Amino acid sequence: MNDLKLWYSSTASDWSQGLPIGNGRLGAVIFGGIEKETWSITEVTYWSGQPEVIKSDSKGKADLALMRQQFFAGDYKKGEELAQRFLQPPKQNFGTNLPMCHIYLNVDHQGEAFQRELNLDNGILHISYQSNGSIFTRDVFASHPDGIVVSRLCSEQAGRISFTLAVEGQTNDFSVSKMDADTIVFHGQATETIHSDGNCGVFCQGMIKVVAQGGSVIVEEDQIIVKNADEAYIYFAANTDYGKRDEDWLHESERQLARAIAHGYVRLKENHIADYRRLFARVNLELGHSDAARLPIDERIRNLQNGQDDDPQLFALFYQYGRYLMISGSRADSPLPLNLQGIWNDGEANRMQWSCDYHLDINTQMNYFPTEVSNLAECHLPLMAYIESLSVAGKTAAHEFYGCEGWVAHVFSNAWGFTSPGWETSWGLNVTGGLWIASQLREHYEFSLNREFLAQRAYPVMKEAAAFFLDYMTVHPKLGWLVTGPSDSPENSFYIEDDVYQLSMGSTIDQVLVRDLFVFCLDAAELLQVDMEWQQRLKQAIGKLPPLLVGKRGQLQEWLEDYEEAQPDHRHLSHLVSLYPGNQITVRGTPELSAAARITLENRMSREELEDVEFTVASFAASFARLEDGEQAYKHLTHLIGQLSFDNLLTYSKPGIAGAEKKIFVVDGNFGGTAAIAEMLLQSHAGEINLLPALPKKWPTGKVSGIRARGNIEVNIVWENGELKEAIVQAFSAGQTFLRYRDQTVPLVLASGYIYRIDKQLNVTHKE
Repeated sequence: MNDLKLWYSSTASDWSQGLPIGNGRLGAVIFGGIEKETWSITEVTYWSGQPEVIKSDSKGKADLALMRQQFFAGDYKKGEELAQRFLQPPKQNFGTNLPMCHIYLNVDHQGEAFQRELNLDNGILHISYQSNGSIFTRDVFASHPDGIVVSRLCSEQAGRISFTLAVEGQTNDFSVSKMDADTIVFHGQATETIHSDGNCGVFCQGMIKVVAQGGSVIVEEDQIIVKNADEAYIYFAANTDYGKRDEDWLHESERQLARAIAHGYVRLKENHIADYRRLFARVNLELGHSDAARLPIDERIRNLQNGQDDDPQLFALFYQYGRYLMISGSRADSPLPLNLQGIWNDGEANRMQWSCDYHLDINTQMNYFPTEVSNLAECHLPLMAYIESLSVAGKTAAHEFYGCEGWVAHVFSNAWGFTSPGWETSWGLNVTGGLWIASQLREHYEFSLNREFLAQRAYPVMKEAAAFFLDYMTVHPKLGWLVTGPSDSPENSFYIEDDVYQLSMGSTIDQVLVRDLFVFCLDAAELLQVDMEWQQRLKQAIGKLPPLLVGKRGQLQEWLEDYEEAQPDHRHLSHLVSLYPGNQITVRGTPELSAAARITLENRMSREELEDVEFTVASFAASFARLEDGEQAYKHLTHLIGQLSFDNLLTYSKPGIAGAEKKIFVVDGNFGGTAAIAEMLLQSHAGEINLLPALPKKWPTGKVSGIRARGNIEVNIVWENGELKEAIVQAFSAGQTFLRYRDQTVPLVLASGYIYRIDKQLNVTHKE
């Protein structure tokens, strides 16, 4: 069945056509053809740079008050000059994730009938072709249970497997040597000179071993040479010294390969499939059928580009591909969360000023938007751990730059827990970047209702974030509201008369995130029955926060004042965090603000010079889903898949945007698109479970099972001819909610452990 396969009848000429595999730590993109195949290997901790102290020139609250005085007086020029003096540290050894190595597999024959496919149902890449009357196959997978990459090469006829295998480092400091007759070993260091000084970075060590049945295996000139084998197995292991305190890590690859050999290929494959399907098989999605599904994926993408969108299975495949990438890239035991390129670094983003890092002004957040609703909560855990580490490192930034208690992080971070402002205030002074990523803790709790997680992890981190903002914020002298600042609305700018500025007091995104923070902390403290005096402080602060405002053009204001946008075609829509993924704007709860949000989206969409990038389009799709406009959501998903995806369905940012010189793979579009599809089918953010809130006409009949709603609930939905047919609600915790379908709502009291069958009139027809 092709519904869960990315398959192609042509070779992959480069990385952008290759297919990704991963085990939550090691990632590989495999491309090539019959005669030559390349594995582009990345390891999530393989970072240049180093942990270091970031020097602050700020005297804390005194300098903060001086800056604010200028902004409140309307002297933005002076205010920004002071911010550059006090809150703009120099760039040091920030670093970047780097590709580790390329593995080259070469054979000395040609062939025909070539086909390659990535099976999302079992997480295995399969290649087949014919040569001289024999069928050859190669299977490759990245095993999470065993921590390695495994491949099997075989032929119908005995003695036909011959190839050479070599490894080439992707950094300057890299060496390869023979270990024994069938194994090569490599050592390297993650160094580069754009984001660090070229001397500091993580060290790696890895091994490649080939086991053959029949024929011969030798190592010659640091290559493994296999001749006339019946079949062969390639085992690849790599590890780094990231977070290690002794030299024992240097033996881990050897231990992993020894365990793999002891298990044997069959057991390794069985373990991999069982481990992978434990997560992947939780959700099934059908959006309809068409003959287009019989075509290779690259042809289907071309058809979508040309306006032929009668391919509902491609949208379902894109959704499940996002889940596949999440499982492959982020596991409960992953040492770091997904970065800008997940765990599949093509070497392009880190060659320019972007860095393959943790952008905290939407990109890292969007990576994890689909985890909870798509029933992959365990995959969220590496981000939870990373946020906790930021909350520790961020205490230094809070004290050194602002003289405040609590913790803060800004526009981006790295493997070393960087939390200071960026080295240019125009984009680096996003004071709620850390808070925005920390809101994923709240998301994880709201879906799971895990009280232990709330008490021991989410609430302590969020409380310290709230402590910072209670200490940091100030009362606006004219408006009387409690505001942040100086800060930016991520990477955007505005006019005052003819001058362009980035910094202001009380940008909308800050106010939205701070309100959500204070409300969450208050609710959590009340539930946990702790911090009574603190609760009163929060209540008083919430009462002083500014409301969301509508500007003179009917749009949602991006700043506290109704400035004219300097870049009305900008890629960021940060103030719409209030609509998605937040819920301060809802269709029925705040109709005027919903209308303003729609105008904001339409204004941005109408610009001829709109910065057409993957995360913006995914945001459009999810935002329109929240506005229950399925047709607009579908339109943007079509654009994302058809216009902003490589042949391997990985999303990219176009050349010319944010300094990009070519198409740059950025994985957030895949995850943002996956989340948007889920939002079209199920929403649970407004105190109700909303079934099929943004179903487009192109998906008239379908079904989904296993998706999650807030409140520790699992939902199945079936629809026909554009109408709800049946839903099943499974409660894993007791609670009360409302069930909605279009204009119908009914209360629903849930008992833990029960399953409720719902008909199209929202009647409970069966409970078990």
